[in-house]
Amino acid sequence: MDHLPPDPAGTQKSPAEPVARRRVRKLGPGRRLPASRLIGPLLVLAVWAIASATGQLDPGAIPAPWTVVRTGARLWTDGTLSTDVTTSLRRAAVGFTIGLTAGVVLALAAGLSRTGDAVIDGTVQLNRAIPTLGLIPLFILWLGIGETFKYAIIAIVVYVPIYLNLHSALSGIDKRFVELAEVVGLSRLQFVREVVIPGALPGFFVGLRLGVTGSWLSLVVLEQINATSGLGYMMFQAQNYGQTDVIIVGLLIYGIFGLVSDSGVRLIERRVLSWRRTLAN
Repeated sequence: MDHLPPDPAGTQKSPAEPVARRRVRKLGPGRRLPASRLIGPLLVLAVWAIASATGQLDPGAIPAPWTVVRTGARLWTDGTLSTDVTTSLRRAAVGFTIGLTAGVVLALAAGLSRTGDAVIDGTVQLNRAIPTLGLIPLFILWLGIGETFKYAIIAIVVYVPIYLNLHSALSGIDKRFVELAEVVGLSRLQFVREVVIPGALPGFFVGLRLGVTGSWLSLVVLEQINATSGLGYMMFQAQNYGQTDVIIVGLLIYGIFGLVSDSGVRLIERRVLSWRRTLAN
């Protein structure tokens, strides 16, 4: 067996010597923190409590957290808060359901058909440019001051972001997938099920989250206009009597509803789109 010639420079490494591996730099955000969505609100609550306990906040302007909790418990015991919460949930649910249905149907019609796109997209873009809350006086004249006009305004606020994001996702599907579906001979229904739905779901969930948030934001305004119940009505009445603690109770409940509903949509999104590998998961 031949021996290796001597290396006068000493640069030859022994076969048994381990090769140094290059260290990979991690650029991602890292693992998700447990209950990460609660960290920010809990920090705000802690700062609020500390500022109230040390006298940094005027109790007449911003009551302490424990004062707000006592007020909320009193209102719930009296039965007024539970009634207002139920009314607000019903209004948000009905308006959101109508807006979700309209947004999905219109986006599918416009995204899968050139004729539908020509008829629908321009109208929706025009509707988008008009401030929705500015339509309230007109809708009151058309539909009266009952529940119908509230449902209609919430539905408009909800359907616009759902339509825009879903339509954008449909338009952004790679044309090569469409050509491949034509080559393999997929039917229209199979094309929608195998190509359109998986490709459009990420955009749909973005619009869904915006729609959920929009339903609560519009509800705050609507329940302070010619209403006799609901959280917004409770806050409006509290404003007339200078009850800051009651107003903050209503705002906190709106915030909790928004956070819970958004977290629910995110959970469904992670389950449905579990096949995706993104920074979020």
